[in-house]
Amino acid sequence: MAAAALVPPFILVTTAAFLAAAAAPLFSCGPSSPESAQGYAFCDATLPPARRAADLVSRLTVAEKVAQLGDVAPGVPRLGVPAYKWWNEALHGLATSGKGLHFDAVGGVRAATSFPQVLLTAAAFDDGLWLRIGQAIGREARALFNVGQAEGLTMWSPNVNIFRDPRWGRGQETPGEDPAVASRYAVAFVRGLQGNNTSSGILQTSACCKHATAYDLEDWNGVARYSFAPRVTAQDLEDTFNPPFRSCVADGGATCVMCAYTAVNGVPSCADAGLLTDTARGDWGLDGYVASDCDAVAIMRDAQRYAASPEDAVAVSLKAGLDIDCGPYVQQHATAAMQQGKLAEADVDRALTNLFAVRMRLGHFDGDPRSNTYGALGAADICTPEHRALALEAAQDGIVLLKNDANLLPLDRSAVGAAAAIGPNADDGRALIANYFGPPCESVTPLKGLQSYVPNVRFLAGCASAACDAATNQAAAVALAGSADYVFLFMGLSQQQESEGKDRTSLLLPGNQQSLITAVADAAKRPVILVLLSGGPVDVTFAQTNPKIGAILWAGYPGQAGGLAIASVLFGDHNPGGRLPVTWYPEEFTKIPMTDLRMRADPATGYPGRSYRFYNGNTVYKFGYGLSYSTFSRRLVAGANTLAMSASVLAGLRETMTEEDGESYYHVDAIGADSCEQLTFPAAVEVQNHGPMDGKHSVLMFLRWPNATAGRPARQLIGFRSQHLKAGEKASFRFDVSPCEHFSRVREDGKKVIDRGSHFLMVDDHEMEIRFEA
Repeated sequence: MAAAALVPPFILVTTAAFLAAAAAPLFSCGPSSPESAQGYAFCDATLPPARRAADLVSRLTVAEKVAQLGDVAPGVPRLGVPAYKWWNEALHGLATSGKGLHFDAVGGVRAATSFPQVLLTAAAFDDGLWLRIGQAIGREARALFNVGQAEGLTMWSPNVNIFRDPRWGRGQETPGEDPAVASRYAVAFVRGLQGNNTSSGILQTSACCKHATAYDLEDWNGVARYSFAPRVTAQDLEDTFNPPFRSCVADGGATCVMCAYTAVNGVPSCADAGLLTDTARGDWGLDGYVASDCDAVAIMRDAQRYAASPEDAVAVSLKAGLDIDCGPYVQQHATAAMQQGKLAEADVDRALTNLFAVRMRLGHFDGDPRSNTYGALGAADICTPEHRALALEAAQDGIVLLKNDANLLPLDRSAVGAAAAIGPNADDGRALIANYFGPPCESVTPLKGLQSYVPNVRFLAGCASAACDAATNQAAAVALAGSADYVFLFMGLSQQQESEGKDRTSLLLPGNQQSLITAVADAAKRPVILVLLSGGPVDVTFAQTNPKIGAILWAGYPGQAGGLAIASVLFGDHNPGGRLPVTWYPEEFTKIPMTDLRMRADPATGYPGRSYRFYNGNTVYKFGYGLSYSTFSRRLVAGANTLAMSASVLAGLRETMTEEDGESYYHVDAIGADSCEQLTFPAAVEVQNHGPMDGKHSVLMFLRWPNATAGRPARQLIGFRSQHLKAGEKASFRFDVSPCEHFSRVREDGKKVIDRGSHFLMVDDHEMEIRFEA
């Protein structure tokens, strides 16, 4: 979906006084409405949502039904059905990229909290934080709806695609390269966004997990996402690309899945009944609707040549399980498809029942929504002090300290007299809010953050933009660096290098950035501090090895409070604890085609594989890397060297064991959910903060197999925990280890098995052997 045009990132929040001037939300089935007076079943809130939806659909004419199949759905006045806009975005805050959310410049709500872009938030490895962000965004969405500035509560977020290739322009929107991290992010964010009020049964908002599946290319070397038809193995689908979507639906309870443009193994995702019906609705248990990415149905005919006519494209997608089209294509051609006998009215009824059931669950047919569970939310609940503080906390917790020679950081603010801030990202508010954004409550750029700690700061952009391809003001930057006590370089990328529709061709810093950084570092009195604002990774080997560059921070796209977060880390008011959620590859990786979706390495051809799980090449920084101002120790202290199994579980395992090619393994499907639950055991990691500062710390636990043959990962993240520890404090982090989930590997045929014998839990260099056998 296309991102909205840039808006000024400095609009301030409104107050509750504007609420009276705002319009009321649209709804149906009020106490005195004609539809309630008629006693229509769709107005009976005591009935199940699907039954109410089916009653409403049965009362529509064919023309009225077809009109509901696009993201802009007109009202049905004769039945009191209000118009609705399905496309709304909430990736890291309420956004104007869709069609249903509006921020009024005069009167009404003018802004919403802008949290860090997702990849930086993921670097905190804290699903409690992710839940709270989802909750805050969901509250603001419902509040905006209540004051009449939202024409929909269906949020087409989160993006839980795997960040497979470092060049991908939209990798910034994702939780990173690891399926376990992406899965837990999906669950936490969706639960927060949709609300957890089970007593009323009303959703706060509806979340949509996108883009299923194996979508991670925009436009590379003449290959565009609209016509890309990747070959993906059953093995990679099962253990890499699909797990986040499964968790999003099965564990998070997401009420929507969005199908991608990609034609996986020759079949467009939005026409794949195996994906949409058998897997999403069947295996994962989707209770909601399936949406297409924007214009994906039209693309089936126009770009992919999968369907011979518009009617064929509409018919094959709706029959496969699609419920709504982002765009007008289905609305324009569904009637003709029905007239030609390619599409049955029953197919349309099924789709509409799924759609209206979600609207029922949102409370749109229960009378005035301002009288329901979320009815008290209003303008005063947007950009609250709590949400602003959360945006700052998220940015602080995600920032990753990559280099800190001779403990250059943190700085003593009293010792910094005159400072220089150099770089195109130092005072650019757009560098904070990335893509899929709305007007933020406030905008604290890195320069403003630095100025809040150091009164005497001189600023020079050095380049007109992050592209840094025009005339560089290098001489002035060198002169400024030579006259300052400390030099801060704010460099990196922007949406001009990485964004929806745009992949990178290089992993190096753009244009003349590297030469500018090097020249400034050479001229400075003491080692400089480099702060990188970017989504995807960059090859900064030159800075990593340059002693004149004393410290490097990665700050992602840090949201409205990003500048304050960066400054608080630089000056020690926050101890950095972020860890990289994606591998940072060297520039040589760009020789590998983006179009090769294989995750596993192929030594015979020199293909190096992808992600920390399978990549066998050199790295700039590894997945999970991140420094702190404190010294932490981590040690595995408890586990289950031999799993305790009941007689029934033992008998079941023996029946599922297979011996093949000298290997013995057990089939996870055959073990069964109950037995898998019985096999779960606790493992404990003792963590101590040896000082000198308090700080939040994340522990990552991995599993490795005795060997990495037969497609086994080199290692696999199985859990992570995050906790704040005072200097000197010791704590025990508990991990619940499920052999069926964490010890299993996926065979080439996509089936999960657990190898008989040894498995090794890993935390840093500490290992614990666990034997799994009947």
